[in-house]
Amino acid sequence: MNPRLAIVGGGIIGAAVARETLRRSPETEVTLFEKEDRLASHQTGRNSGVVHAGLYYQPGSQKAVLCRRGVALLERYCAERDIRRIACGKVLVALNDAERLRLADIEEKALANGVPGVRIIGPQELAEIEPNVRGIAALHSPSTSIVDFAAVTHALAADAAAAGAKICLGHEVVGLHATGTEVIVSTRTAAGEQEAAFDRVIACGGLQSDRLAEMAGDGPDPVIMPFRGEYYALKPRRRDLVNGLVYPVPDPRYPFLGVHVTPRVDGEVLIGPNAVLALAREGYSWREFSLPDLAEVARTPAFWRFARKHWRTGIREMYGSLSKRRFVAAARAYVPDLDVDDVVPGNAGIRAQALDTDGGLVDDFRISVRDRVVVLRNAPSPAATSALAIAEHVVETISTAR
Repeated sequence: MNPRLAIVGGGIIGAAVARETLRRSPETEVTLFEKEDRLASHQTGRNSGVVHAGLYYQPGSQKAVLCRRGVALLERYCAERDIRRIACGKVLVALNDAERLRLADIEEKALANGVPGVRIIGPQELAEIEPNVRGIAALHSPSTSIVDFAAVTHALAADAAAAGAKICLGHEVVGLHATGTEVIVSTRTAAGEQEAAFDRVIACGGLQSDRLAEMAGDGPDPVIMPFRGEYYALKPRRRDLVNGLVYPVPDPRYPFLGVHVTPRVDGEVLIGPNAVLALAREGYSWREFSLPDLAEVARTPAFWRFARKHWRTGIREMYGSLSKRRFVAAARAYVPDLDVDDVVPGNAGIRAQALDTDGGLVDDFRISVRDRVVVLRNAPSPAATSALAIAEHVVETISTAR
C-alpha cells in the first residue's frame, strides 16, 4: 500500500510541502486540504511580497538557515517557472546615532548569514540609490527582491497536482485523531463532514496552527496571537518616490519591522504595515470581529503578560491605525516628500505570531512532532521566503521519524 499523506493548509508552505514530498517519493498519495475556496487566501496572499535576504535573523537559527536556503531555492524556482521576481534592493535607513549603531549589529548578522553585497553606506550614497530618502546612514542589501507569493503558491500546487497530489478546496479540517497506526482526518465541507485515514499529517495552518496542534493532542502552547498589519498604497502618480525597498531600522525589542515603503511586482507601492491585535483570527479590518476569538485571547495568560510588557507600543500602533496622518508620518520620517494626500487605503494582512507562556514572542520557526502529526506552530516572516527550504526540512523530519 502506498504511503498516504495529508497536508493541512493551502498557503505557500503547504503547497511547497506537497511538491517536495512528491519530488522525493512519487508513490506517496498526497492530499492537501484548504478550508477556503482558493489557495493563498491568508498570510501568503496578503503579505508585502518581499523576498527577505536574511538580514535580521540570529546566525544559526532556523530562520537564518532556512531563509538563506529558501532564497536560493526560490530564485531558482522562479527562473524555472518564469515567475517574475525583481531584485530591487533594500535600504535600512538610520535617522539618528542610536539607529546607526544598530545598523552595525544588523550588518554583522547579515554577513554571518551569508547575505551577499550587504554594507553600510553614508547619506550621499543613500541619496544616489534613493534620491527621495533621507537618513544619516543606511544598510544596503542589493540582493533583496520582490515576488508575488500567491503566484508562486499556485505554481507549486500545479506541480504537485501534476505529480498526483489531490488539492481539496473548501475542506476545513475539524478533527485529527491518531489511532496508533494512522491518523483520521475529519473535514467539514459544504456537503457535510467527511473522514479519511492517512499515515501522516503535516499541518501548515498559519493562523490556525495552535488549534490544529491541539486537535492532534499537542499542548496549547505556544498560542497564536493574530496581529493585523494595515497598508496604504501610493497613488500611481507618486510611485516614483522610491526605487526599491525602504525600511526603518527595526527596534530589537519588538519583532515587527516598522512602517516601510514596499514596491510590488505589479507596480503598486505599499506603505506599512503597522501591527495591531486583530479582533478575529482572520479579521482584516476593525469591522471584522469574533466573540469566541476575543474570549480565547482574554483567557490566555500569555497575552496579558505580553500586554503588560508592550502596552505603550500597542497604544502607539493603534493610534497609527486610526489616524492616516500619524501612519504616513512614520514613513515620512525617512521619505520627507511623502504627503497624506499621496496615499489611498490598501489591503491588510495578519501575522500569525506565537506567544510563549511568559508572554514573550516566539522568535524562531517552531515545528512540533507528535505521533504521526507534524505541525508548524510558528512560521511568520520570513516563512514565505523560506517555504521551499521549510518544505525540505519538514519532509526530512518525517523521513527520519519513520
